[in-house]
Amino acid sequence: MADLQDELQATAEAGRLDAPAKRKPKPSHRFGAAEPIAPPDDTAEPDSTEPGTADGAQTPEQAPEQSDEQSDGQSDGLEEAHAFLADHPVADGYSGLPWVLRHLPCYDLELGESGVDTDVPRMREGHIGALFWSLHLSEPLTGDRAVGATLEQLDLVHKAVHAHPEGLRLVRTAGEVTDAHHCGRVAILPGPAGAPALGDSLAILRALHALGLKALTLAGVSWASEAGLSRFGEEVVREMNRVGVLADLSGAGEQTIRRTLAVSRAPVLCTRSAAHALRPHPANLTDDLLAALGEAHGLCMVPLTAEQTGPSVRDVADHLDHVRSIAGPGSVGLSGTYDSGAAHPEDLADASCYPHLVVELLHRGWSHDDLALLTWGNVQRVLRSADFTARVARDRREASTARIADLDG
Repeated sequence: MADLQDELQATAEAGRLDAPAKRKPKPSHRFGAAEPIAPPDDTAEPDSTEPGTADGAQTPEQAPEQSDEQSDGQSDGLEEAHAFLADHPVADGYSGLPWVLRHLPCYDLELGESGVDTDVPRMREGHIGALFWSLHLSEPLTGDRAVGATLEQLDLVHKAVHAHPEGLRLVRTAGEVTDAHHCGRVAILPGPAGAPALGDSLAILRALHALGLKALTLAGVSWASEAGLSRFGEEVVREMNRVGVLADLSGAGEQTIRRTLAVSRAPVLCTRSAAHALRPHPANLTDDLLAALGEAHGLCMVPLTAEQTGPSVRDVADHLDHVRSIAGPGSVGLSGTYDSGAAHPEDLADASCYPHLVVELLHRGWSHDDLALLTWGNVQRVLRSADFTARVARDRREASTARIADLDG
């Protein structure tokens, strides 16, 4: 009964956060300048060409007044974006911060840290309410070395969060994410980790989950390859469902993606995947896979990286438009991918820049309902579904002790 009450309370709280803001977006064109351009005033003339000029350029007398109007418009656009994000914060699908922190001799994330893209002041400026901290390793490791290095990453996450209690909180469930936000903390979810950390032992999966692991990337191992999931791989997915670890399919082979969608009873994530039709990056998803992900109620989290989405905020918005149109508004999310070594689009250089992206999406006519799903609601739904699936699965299924030799040998 206590679990049921927690689930109902978490759902109600998330619903309040997901409620549309009162202010409505104004229609406008996209912007391409370094600063976002707000929607034009309703009283403005439809023709932007000024009398007395051949190409619409401003006369010296007109320029100061127009500059003031443009500045006010930009301020209004960002003001609306900040107001929206205050009600519907960003649940960010990927941060490489743990790997960066382990190479800094000292740091203070609450005061601000110049050596990283993500600290508490910038997360507050960008209205980040929840953040997945990657446990990925900088080099491919296998066996005991992969297990040990992943445990070291998890230990660093615990120490970093505990050292910044005023800004960060380690969480495990959707309800805890909402509670952390209500208390003014950024909810930190450890993961994704790399599948090599499991070796061939599901006991290691359970141990990592007990230490806080929330997502595992199904790639880079024999049981989740270009050929798809092996029988042991399917058992891994079922055990992940049972304990509440989400499957991350970014970078996985097509057959692994399709088989995981068929086997998993919990929604899956693609923590760093954009639209392959717009930019043919290996981690981006084809339209067929995006449609399959939408049918399975999974979540494609579009990365804010120049390599995968393009060099401008408009390119990122193009990918978000495309994923929403193919997979549906309930299957698109955001992945800052900051502190990962990747280059970022203009106006999206660090974790404080999400309002610039929201301005662009408002200009494109995104409804507040769809924006609320994008920034916060879709991640909360996936987390709630995974929590519920785990509670049901634990009542029906014993902990698995299967090994690769037992199923794939």
